[in-house]
Amino acid sequence: MKILSVSTATNHLSVALNEDQQVIVEKNERDERNHSEHLDPLIEEILKENKLTLNDIDRFAVAIGPGSYTGLRIGITTVKMFASILNKEVVGISTLQALAKGVKEPALVITGLDARNDNYFAAGYISGDIPKNVIPDGHYNIDVLIKAIQEYAAQNKVNKIIFVGYGLEKQDEKIKTLDIPYEYGTDEQNVIHAGLIGQLASDAEPVDPDKLLPRYLRRTQAEVDWHKKTGKPFEPDSHYVEEV
Repeated sequence: MKILSVSTATNHLSVALNEDQQVIVEKNERDERNHSEHLDPLIEEILKENKLTLNDIDRFAVAIGPGSYTGLRIGITTVKMFASILNKEVVGISTLQALAKGVKEPALVITGLDARNDNYFAAGYISGDIPKNVIPDGHYNIDVLIKAIQEYAAQNKVNKIIFVGYGLEKQDEKIKTLDIPYEYGTDEQNVIHAGLIGQLASDAEPVDPDKLLPRYLRRTQAEVDWHKKTGKPFEPDSHYVEEV
């Protein structure tokens, strides 16, 4: 099964072609924010180099969040369009699970993306071929995240923690209080790789393209303002979002 995978969740753009679990090719652009301009050319480049067309792809996969509001929309909209037009399968993969898959050694993997002001989009996974989620994907203040790790460690044997993503190294003094051996991810582990998304997507259940939605994990300012004004939940149909 040929899988074309995309991550536009952060300022790191990644596109990959997989044949089931094998990563055929992965192309990456780091520290770019104009994914809308670079995504389609990267996809076209991969297809051309492998003498394929979009119609040869069996399944599309994409990081569905958390991450940049604008970035997520770009990637998700692109694969939804491909899947709908070509009548192909599509799979959404947690950004945080994709990060955890980059860790091969046995460990509790804490994946995190800096959401400013000591807040993080974060989760806890047990490393493996399909990382097992043990601390739910969420929007955490660092103190709440540390407490969640402590609670998990109190009930489970944790020999090592690996922190991957970006921004958590700023919390080193608080992380030391866990009193568990830990380290931070390498440069390669700290970015989201589309090839790993493709591997996770190989065994995942496809969804209806119309039901493939971003997982922002926190209310946008539009939702906050709407709730303050009306006292009602924000209506998805009127959804607009801001950049992280």
